[in-house]
Amino acid sequence: MYIGYTDNLSKRLKQHKSGTGSVFTKRYNVSEMLFFESFDEMKIAKDREKKLKNWHSVWKWDLINESNPDLKTLEII
Repeated sequence: MYIGYTDNLSKRLKQHKSGTGSVFTKRYNVSEMLFFESFDEMKIAKDREKKLKNWHSVWKWDLINESNPDLKTLEII
């Protein structure tokens, strides 16, 4: 499971799918998005990223399942 923030989600997804996103996503072939949150301020997004990275994986899956119970891959148009 990868957690990160970006100011351009569409561009970041393309990077991950092509294997140029991050070392983690390239190493573990992470390229499907199951959940995202939008923020108006980058500082709030960064703070949320730090918070989520410290969560237990069960909590992260619970968060994902709340909005995407079928675990469908989300696409940005």
